[in-house]
Amino acid sequence: MTTIQKILLDLNVKELNAGTSTGSINFGEGKTIDSYSPVDGKLIGRVTATTKDDYEKVLGSALKAFKSFRIIPAPQRGELVRQFGDKLRELKQPLGELVSYEMGKSLQEGLGEVQEMIDICNFAVGLSRQLHGLTMHSERPGHRMYEQYHPLGIVGIISAFNFPVAVWAWNTSLAWICGDVCIWKPSEKTPLCGIACQNIIASVLKENKMPEGISCLINGDLNVGELMTSDSRIPLISATGSTRMGKIVAQTVAGRLGKSLLELGGNNAIIVTPDADIKMTVIGAVFGACGTAGQRCTSTRRLIIHESIYDKVINAVVAAYKQLRIGNPLDENNHVGPVIDTDAVKMYLSALDKVVAEGGNILVEGGVLQGEGYESGCYVKPAIAEADNSFVIVQHETFAPILYLLKYTGGVENALDLQNGVAQGLSSAIMTNNLREAEHFLSVQGSDCGISNVNIGTSGAEIGGAFGGEKDTGGGRESGSDAWKIYMRRQTNTINYTTELPLSQGIKFDL
Repeated sequence: MTTIQKILLDLNVKELNAGTSTGSINFGEGKTIDSYSPVDGKLIGRVTATTKDDYEKVLGSALKAFKSFRIIPAPQRGELVRQFGDKLRELKQPLGELVSYEMGKSLQEGLGEVQEMIDICNFAVGLSRQLHGLTMHSERPGHRMYEQYHPLGIVGIISAFNFPVAVWAWNTSLAWICGDVCIWKPSEKTPLCGIACQNIIASVLKENKMPEGISCLINGDLNVGELMTSDSRIPLISATGSTRMGKIVAQTVAGRLGKSLLELGGNNAIIVTPDADIKMTVIGAVFGACGTAGQRCTSTRRLIIHESIYDKVINAVVAAYKQLRIGNPLDENNHVGPVIDTDAVKMYLSALDKVVAEGGNILVEGGVLQGEGYESGCYVKPAIAEADNSFVIVQHETFAPILYLLKYTGGVENALDLQNGVAQGLSSAIMTNNLREAEHFLSVQGSDCGISNVNIGTSGAEIGGAFGGEKDTGGGRESGSDAWKIYMRRQTNTINYTTELPLSQGIKFDL
């Protein structure tokens, strides 16, 4: 038995050709989706895509489940999420290994992604007893006003390959405690991670005699995603991916007056001021640029360095890049694994060509690694290029380990002009020990991003804070804080406990 066969067995992933499932319903009429590992190029398994008829069966199961699930008290729904979190604790190692093998991120990052799932379960369990509304004073005597929140119905989730399990858990954990049911379309590049997660939650639902339609899984490409985005029976679509994809989703959902939660591209920068701690800067920049092989929406794309310390920072970062170990991500001695597939390799190489064509200077050479251990053709060298913020290629997000170095002069205001001078607005950071610079960065005149950090990098977010960005990043918020509200509908209630019917604003309507 191979290592991956044992991992799949531990996760109860047996029927690889049974693509769509709501727990026990399997469909086999759609086209075949092959899952190849970028680690070694081997076929892991085959999954069948969802057809239109399959989709209708799944949706019917979800609609039926919602009618009973919505009336279960929220703390009891929270108990289901608690049990789900416990299952994830038991299966953290094999699920983390599957994430690493199917997606290509390092094992530590794969395990960290599962830990993120566990953390959001913990958050959601506590939240299940805190779905609060507001009370307010009525202008009419003998009246009481308050607000409350009710579940929406079905939440459609479209996730990307780079976080094949955590983003689903961000959405489902909150949606379930809110009383919603979920239909999930994972990336067609990581379908087995989706099946593994579905098996885990299906076992919890079965043990608690809950309807299987509470959690549904469909597989396929953008055509399957379009079934969800155009379906008025799904009031909320949560989509993670490129800005191009997000604009299509937003237009389709808005066209039917639905709600969308969009987590799209990033073009994230770290500002390095003269008062920065260089050691901290190097750690934040290198992990931000090279972690997950540069395939995070929060990956560091641009390093904006003050001219007075430019050479010093460059030398330190370049020296750190020489220590990076690239190879099998299941080997914990390696820092960087492969990119997702050969299409991503082509995009990476094209970006390097374009930055040179626009006048950039390559400081750390890129390239595709070949030979023993690199047979998949998906291993690339993290590269560094000096560039200008106005370059077309710098203005766009390249989902690969390429870091652009930009120089600024004068005060931190000039650095902010560069940082904010892109279409995306997800994550940002400043490295400084100057309190005034830090506060200016966080002020209304500072970073225009949804996430703004001081003395940590752009990559890596805690569960407790709302996650998301502005501008072309889509404006959505997931995970912590009050992100739960998007999964519910808001209702204002007024109760008259008198024997008269006074109207608001003093209007008289006597009969």
